[in-house]
Amino acid sequence: MRTQCEPGDGRLDPSLSAIMSERRQLINLAYRLLGSLTDAEDVVQEAYTRWYAMSPRQRESIASPGGWLTKVATHICLDQLRSARARRESYVGEWIPEPLPDRAEWVAGRRGGATADPADRVTLDESVDMAFLVVLESMTPAERVAFILHDVFRYSFAEVAEIVGRSPAACRQLASSARRRIRAADAPARPAARRAAVVRDFKHAWEAKDIEALIGLLDPDATALADGGGLVNAAPHPVVGAEEIARYLVAVTGMVPAQTILERTVNGRPGLVVQHGGVTTSVMAFEIAGDRIKRCWAVRNPEKLRPWTTC
Repeated sequence: MRTQCEPGDGRLDPSLSAIMSERRQLINLAYRLLGSLTDAEDVVQEAYTRWYAMSPRQRESIASPGGWLTKVATHICLDQLRSARARRESYVGEWIPEPLPDRAEWVAGRRGGATADPADRVTLDESVDMAFLVVLESMTPAERVAFILHDVFRYSFAEVAEIVGRSPAACRQLASSARRRIRAADAPARPAARRAAVVRDFKHAWEAKDIEALIGLLDPDATALADGGGLVNAAPHPVVGAEEIARYLVAVTGMVPAQTILERTVNGRPGLVVQHGGVTTSVMAFEIAGDRIKRCWAVRNPEKLRPWTTC
C-alpha cells in the first residue's frame, strides 16, 4: 500500500508559503484517519491555529514545521477517533465514510459555496477505496494511526513512534495487526474496466427495474448499507441478500420516479450518483468480488454530499 503523498522531511522555511504547502499533505492524512473530509478540514485548521498561537521565537525553534504540524494533526485525529464510538452511539442509522468525487468532478459547495481549494483535494488511490476505509473503521485508533502513517505515508516506525508517543516496536506491532485486518477483508482485485462494466450493468438493471438482472449482478450474500444521518430517509439497518437488495432498490425507485442515475468515480473506484431535480441525493460505492457486487454503500446524508453538490 503506497500513496503519492510523502511525509514532509528536512528543514522548511517557516514562512507562510512553506507552512501552507503542508496543507494538502495534512488533509490527505486526516481524511484517511477519520473517513470524513469535513472533519479532516477542521483538524487541519486547528493544527494551523495552534502553530500561529505560538510566539515567533517558538516557531523558529522548530526544526521541521511540517513534522510538527503532522504530529499535532495526528494527535487531534487520535482524540477524535477515541471519542468516535461515543459520538456514533447518537448517530442515527449506519455511519459510512464520507465519499469523495474524482478530481475532475471536485466542485464548489463544501465551505460557503466557494470554489474548492486544490490543496483540499485528496489523492485518490487504493488507500481511500470505500471498502478499505470501512476496514479502517474496525481498527483501534492506535492501529489505524500506525498503519496509515507507516504503510500509506511511508513514515519509518521511529518517526511513527515519535508522533504517537509509543515505542517503535509497539508501532510495528500495531501496524502488523492492522495489516492482518486488511488481508482478512480483501476481495480479489478486478481490472478497472471490469469493475466499471459491472457497475454500468447494475445501473441499467436498476433503471429498468429488472429485479432478476439485479439479483444476477449481486453476490447471494451481498450487503447494502445506507447512511442518512437521520436527516433523510435511509434504511436504518443493513439490507442483506441479493433478492432483498434488488427489491429494495426497485421499491425506492418507485417512490422517487424522476431520479437520475449517473456513473461517477467514487473514492477512486467506479460508483453511482443519484440525483433528483439536479440535486445529488445519494452517492454509491461498491465492493466487487469476481463479477458480482459483494457490498454496496449508499451515502445519503446531505452533510456528507457537499463536494457532490453539482456533480
